[in-house]
Amino acid sequence: MKNMFVMVLAVSLASVAYAAEDVVTAIHGSVEKIDSTARTVSLKTDDGMHHSVHFVDGTAVHGADAGREASKDSWHGLKEGSEVVVHYTTRGTEETAIEIDKVGDGGLNSTEGAVKGIDRGGRTLVIGTKDGSDETFRLTEHASKDAGKGVAKGANVTVFYTETAGKKVAHFFNPT
Repeated sequence: MKNMFVMVLAVSLASVAYAAEDVVTAIHGSVEKIDSTARTVSLKTDDGMHHSVHFVDGTAVHGADAGREASKDSWHGLKEGSEVVVHYTTRGTEETAIEIDKVGDGGLNSTEGAVKGIDRGGRTLVIGTKDGSDETFRLTEHASKDAGKGVAKGANVTVFYTETAGKKVAHFFNPT
């Protein structure tokens, strides 16, 4: 009986550790290099940090020009200099991209403002813009869980979003 308890406890702890590693994190930056052989995208963030994220067959790419997919210096339409938001998981020291969203020109739009309200459970974000208007965004699941950690009412943020049928959907936001 004692051995059974120890085994169940060990499996439970391993499950918790495994689940903790599958947390999705997001970063905003520009593509420095794409290595199709190593299956990596190297990024530089606004604060000067460098990340190398692996991509897999299931990595989704949004907003890139599919016509460039076959081009030698591109991967799914992304190329050096592309501004992107990358959603990734970390296992050990390896970061694996689950989604890459191109910013601008057919990809995510961005806007800045001060947070007037954030409801992660209700998945909404309201910001006051420089022109005095309020903009309300629906948060994606990733944005509601991960984006803008530590952001409180009054904080200045940049919101990266799409717009469909007049509704704005925030995919990522971070303090400015």
